[in-house]
Formats: sequence, structure tokens, C-alpha cells
Amino acid sequence: MPTKIEKDSVTGQMTTGHEWDGLKELNRPLPKWWIYIFYATIVWALVWFVLYPSIPGLHGYFHGTTGYSQRSAVDQDVAAVTKQRSAYMDRVKALSFDAIRKDPQLLAVAQTAGKIAFANNCQPCHGAGGGGNPGYPALAAGNWIWGGTLEDIQQTVTFGVRSGLDAARNGQMPRFGVDGMLKPEEIGQVAAYVMTLYGKPGGNTVAGEKLFAENCAACHGEKGEGKREVGAPRLAGRAHLYGDDEATVVAQIKNPRLGMMPNWNARLDEATIKSVALYVHALGGGE
Repeated sequence: MPTKIEKDSVTGQMTTGHEWDGLKELNRPLPKWWIYIFYATIVWALVWFVLYPSIPGLHGYFHGTTGYSQRSAVDQDVAAVTKQRSAYMDRVKALSFDAIRKDPQLLAVAQTAGKIAFANNCQPCHGAGGGGNPGYPALAAGNWIWGGTLEDIQQTVTFGVRSGLDAARNGQMPRFGVDGMLKPEEIGQVAAYVMTLYGKPGGNTVAGEKLFAENCAACHGEKGEGKREVGAPRLAGRAHLYGDDEATVVAQIKNPRLGMMPNWNARLDEATIKSVALYVHALGGGE
């Protein structure tokens, strides 16, 4: 509470006139060292105000006498990193996969670049770490449709699948149900046999096995082992694009879903594609 300004009887100092519960505030000056530092910070702020960008205006902002720009500084840093990275990426582009893998430092750079490119371009479909999603192959599982060597992966990434390019992977599957090639009951019998290839019990597998041999084995193999030359998936396994229940198998035989993958050579350069191939190959399913 405010009170009169008076001299404190104990210290001899004048009070400020403020009192709380009988305690009076002494009017003591701030330490000189604190005053000097305070003034120094004001001077320092004024110097920075003049040298560097500071306050906005109606038509832009004050750029400062040095012309410094944080955006330009970042651009320069990025350009420096890009220049340093390009030296490695030029080597990735020029060397064979075997030569790259024999150079631990270059391999680490390539796989890091591949990991970044995969996350930015491939992960939405193939999942983090190549774990796959319904309709998109699990790249870490080793169940390759077109082959899992570095060269195979590079070609698939470069030209895509059913992308419209002549060099693209262009496997097809007949519409056995829609086009009347098999009757509904026959499709059910084939599906029952396919379920046994999946390691699950089926129904009339004798009839289904015969129909499979006549209509499906040419592409998928006599035992469902698949055929990479035509892009026919391996059926005798536990990794399947659209699911492993009998209804899904029936739907796929009747009117197959045919996935599409872009040709990434329209977006990624050759060195980056090779880096992606190295990264994908190292996920655990490479051959």
C-alpha cells in the first residue's frame, strides 16, 4: 500500500513510499554494472538493427546495410551440399552395381539417397521399409513378380509396370469370368485349388487342379511357382497382393485387378534410380 516517503530508521536509506505488511521498500539505485550492461544491449540492438534485416514496412522490409538474407544463406548451404552430393552421385551413375557395393562409403551415400527418394516417391504405395500394402507388393518379402536382382529392380523402377512404355513390365491376366472363359462353378473350383497352394484347405481340388493346369499353369507354373517372364505372381506362398481368402481369389479370377506403377525415369535421374534399387535390394528381399 502506498505511504509517505521517508528515511528508513535502520539503514538510513530513503523509502519509495511502498509498504507491504509493515515492510517498506528502500529506494536504492540499480548497480552500475547492471546499468552499463543494459545500455550496452540497447547499443548492440541498434547496431544489429542497422546491419541486418529488421522491421517490415508497407512495401517490403528494411534489408539492412549488409544485405544479408537468411533465405540466401540457406540456398547457399543447400547448393554446397548438392555440389558435394553430386560428386558421389556422378560416381553412382557411372559405376556398376558391383563396383558401388565394393566401395563402402559410396554404397552408404547411395543407400541414403535411395532411402530418401523411396520415402518421397515409393513409400505411399509400398509402405515404410517396403512392407507393402494391399495391391502393392511387399518389397522386403522376397516374393518378386519380375525379379529381385539389382538390375531387375532398376528396370522396374525405371520403366514402371503397365506405364505405357515399350520397355515397361506389361504382364496381363485374362478375365476368366467376365469374358466367359470359365463358368462360375469352375472359377470356384479353381479358387479352391489355389487355396491349397496358399496352404489352406479347399473344396473340390481335383476338378480345380485340372482346370488350373489347363488355364493357369502356363503363366503361374504347374505348382503355382510363378513365372517372372510374364509377370505372373507366385501363388504357392503366403505373400499375396490382394489377400488370401477364397472370395478374393474368386474375384481376381473373374475380373482381375491389374496394378500400375509409374515409370520413374520421368521424375528421377539415373543415379537416383540406381540408389533406390540399392536401397530396396538391401531391405532384405533382394536376390
